[in-house]
Amino acid sequence: MTGENQTKPKNIAILILVAALGYFVDIYDLILFNIIKKESLDALNIDFNTYETVLFRWQMAGMLIGGILWGVWGDKKGRVSVLFGSILIYSVANIANAFVVSLEAYKMWRFIAGLGLAGELGAAITLVSELMPAKKRGIGTMIIVTFGALGAVAAFIVSNQGEAIGHFISKITNTPIANWQVAYIVGGCLGLLLLLLRASTFESGLFENLKNADVKKGNFLILFKTKKNRLKYLACIVIGLPVWFVVGILIALAHRFLPEITGSKEIMNLLPTKEMVLWSYVGLSMGDLFSGILSQVFQSRKKVILLNLIGIILISSLYLYGPVGSANYYRILAFLLGFVTGYWALFVTNASEQFGTNIRSTVSATVPNFVRGGVLIITFAYEYFEKLFHSPIHAAMLVGIICVSLAIWGTLHVEESFHKELDYYEK
Repeated sequence: MTGENQTKPKNIAILILVAALGYFVDIYDLILFNIIKKESLDALNIDFNTYETVLFRWQMAGMLIGGILWGVWGDKKGRVSVLFGSILIYSVANIANAFVVSLEAYKMWRFIAGLGLAGELGAAITLVSELMPAKKRGIGTMIIVTFGALGAVAAFIVSNQGEAIGHFISKITNTPIANWQVAYIVGGCLGLLLLLLRASTFESGLFENLKNADVKKGNFLILFKTKKNRLKYLACIVIGLPVWFVVGILIALAHRFLPEITGSKEIMNLLPTKEMVLWSYVGLSMGDLFSGILSQVFQSRKKVILLNLIGIILISSLYLYGPVGSANYYRILAFLLGFVTGYWALFVTNASEQFGTNIRSTVSATVPNFVRGGVLIITFAYEYFEKLFHSPIHAAMLVGIICVSLAIWGTLHVEESFHKELDYYEK
């Protein structure tokens, strides 16, 4: 008998709470740089236009490497150790980021933060998937991602309302603290406080059974052993690319698009990029909730993901080529862009369900982080096409078409896993 359905509902609820809070802090830190990047770079006398994407790429590179390291560790040593080891690392990195004085230090700590951020979500999704009954797994992951996405909202609020906290810290340290520094410190402290809840977490029964199983654990090469595994793993990854096309290009670079779309730079005084980030993540949180409910109704993850991909095509086209509107119009579009990309929970859950217990943590950690790391390729492609077409709008649309096309192929290629039992191993 497996441990998949033996855990008491109360214990599962506690685990979901811890995982949701962890992902809340995860998203807070992940998005924070896009919110405070200009303020922090200006304070350090670093050219914003030159280095805004460079530092983001360092963070994403850390997540790319960290996804492999944490994933393998989770299959060999346990999911819970990943959950809190990753939180500890990105919390310390967050606090350190508040006190950087050079570009080199900023790069290093964004990279280390990326390493830490790479582990939390994969471990949380793996634990919840293995502990909950097949038909209810999507509900658990939906709660985690829906609540976690609101971390971006918290990052926006703290970055704008940090004067009181900064004044308090300044009195203690006798050193002036800027708003952007306060935002980093708050994120780090939230993560450290979350570690106090570690005693409430526990391993899944499936992993406990795995300890005594005569199979290779966390062997990354299993994913490339057969053509079937290679294609399935690739499919799992490309399904998530449109999410980070929207977040990493359309929203994060809104200060490039909106003046071009409206024909006026004044729009950025009314609607700064960080507010676009805020509204998109409010939409993403609501979208994850709606997608999760819809998948329960349809008893399918694939159908809902395909609906989201169609939505991304439509709203992206409206954003880039639609009629010029007011600041409120673009706030609504930012919300809608977030809403149609709100299939992240389904995407990660689907990846977790595609492979056996002895490699599940590796898949759950690497797939979302390879997508996040894919921002490196997406931004390089965008910049290349922007120079080719001399238009940020056309460049973004072409990159979006490529990302969505790959995601549709991936969704059609993977198996429908809504009812799938997870107690099996990869040989």
